[in-house]
Amino acid sequence: MRLPPHPAFDILRFAEDQPGPTRRWLVRLVLALTRPGETWEVVRALLAGKRVRARDRAAILWGHRHALVPAPLPAGGDEAGLSLRVATPAEIVSGGAGSAAIVVLTAPGHRLVPGAANAIAAAFAADPGLGALYGDAVVLGRRGEPRLPVLRPAFDADYLLAADTVGPVVAFRRTVLDRLGLDPALPGAEAADLLLRLAAETPDAIRHLPRLLSTWSPFAAAPPEGWAASRRALAERHLAGTGRVEASGGLLTLRRDLPAPPLASLIIPTRDRVELLQACIESIRAQTDWPSLEIIVCDNDSRHPRTLAYLHRLAGEGVRVLPCPGPFNFAAMNNRAAAQARGGLLVFVNNDVVADRPDWLRRMAEEALRPEIGAVGAKLLDVRERIQHGGIVLGTGGLVTHGHRHFPGTAPGYLASLRATHRVSAVTAACLAVEAEKFRAVGGFDAAAFAVDFNDVDLCLRLEAAGYRTLLVPGAVLYHHEAASRRWNPEARRRHEAEVAALRARWGERLEADPWYHPGFDPRVGTYVRQRAWEGAKAR
Repeated sequence: MRLPPHPAFDILRFAEDQPGPTRRWLVRLVLALTRPGETWEVVRALLAGKRVRARDRAAILWGHRHALVPAPLPAGGDEAGLSLRVATPAEIVSGGAGSAAIVVLTAPGHRLVPGAANAIAAAFAADPGLGALYGDAVVLGRRGEPRLPVLRPAFDADYLLAADTVGPVVAFRRTVLDRLGLDPALPGAEAADLLLRLAAETPDAIRHLPRLLSTWSPFAAAPPEGWAASRRALAERHLAGTGRVEASGGLLTLRRDLPAPPLASLIIPTRDRVELLQACIESIRAQTDWPSLEIIVCDNDSRHPRTLAYLHRLAGEGVRVLPCPGPFNFAAMNNRAAAQARGGLLVFVNNDVVADRPDWLRRMAEEALRPEIGAVGAKLLDVRERIQHGGIVLGTGGLVTHGHRHFPGTAPGYLASLRATHRVSAVTAACLAVEAEKFRAVGGFDAAAFAVDFNDVDLCLRLEAAGYRTLLVPGAVLYHHEAASRRWNPEARRRHEAEVAALRARWGERLEADPWYHPGFDPRVGTYVRQRAWEGAKAR
């Protein structure tokens, strides 16, 4: 579906420019013929009855695409007898909210679905501390038919500042509206402004209700003429002179000033595979515009003469080479280097990561150095220019998985999440930045329970428990040749299974529901690929 050319609709363009069925099958046929080995892996898994493995292999071969089909709209009439008013901000400013206990802000082109008013009233009645509530929507086509689902995550101020992910349909308790008021100087962004001010005061007072509450008709009505200016003014107000706002259509990037950038310690564990390490370090040197760097290479018993010669050369060039002998323990190696690092900012980088744009570290540091932020991750691409890491999602793929994995590298992401800085549950340690004092305060990586796998997930969740948010910064882009230096054997598989058990034991409840990923998505396939099954659904 091709949407009107208004910046307010940019978060909905995740499904635009996807190939149609004919082109899609032609591309699949070409890839199957040119990559017979990978094609055979898919066929062999199907013949063995291993459907999950076959689906995963097919995703690697062909890539992922959105195949989201919204459920039919609910039937019914308008609810009556509720102390609830639905009105635009302009109507509230000019005429007041009347006697309603709950006020639902809306806008032209948006409409509550049958049953929504009852659901909103019930949510407020059940939670006296609830100040604001928003839900999901369905985008309607030119003829009013359901076309795209808008499945929103839990409230995230960073995401809302970057993209209007919440939308104008938000229910407020009357007392909140009376106390904080609406700002008429921000046409089209009044609800977002009120949410941000409420979040600054009482973060837990805002809740997402994971159910359909409204329809969105972009072909019927456009936001106010000053929508883009209002969004920018809101972001600039939030920065309060401590940075600048970069706009790309309806998406904003908040660039924060760093008057005194600290020394950044880049920590790179390695064992032989000198070609990977050399590509990593040379790219960092050539593609990092950070003013003050130290590079620490953690050498885990490298033996190849070329590797040893390269490490000797690095030491002569000012790189710190830290011997880390013994069985491979990724977490312990990083902890040891972090304990000796001089930098106020720690940046953990795998030896199979390659920097591609000079501003990658600065973009990550601008977020990681904020007092309330813990770990920060980058958008990582694989060798096929596909998404390798777009944040870590909990509860999918049987345990955890990377957001938007195998989607095209140029994809905007669902609700612009591959372009807008936003909160996630965890990020990969393949490229992770965190302030040294925060890292040390939570005890660093858990080298006993998570020597190789899930140490990054565990770290991010412990930082979250300590009150810090984890962010994905899609503006920081690098390449990751994932697991290029890993070799699986029976011992490694046993260790991996033990780490899976340890993650479940420690974070079982947290793994069951990721607040930054909608429960309406099907957890059995790649993230953001399709919704959970509903009667009559079919992929398109």
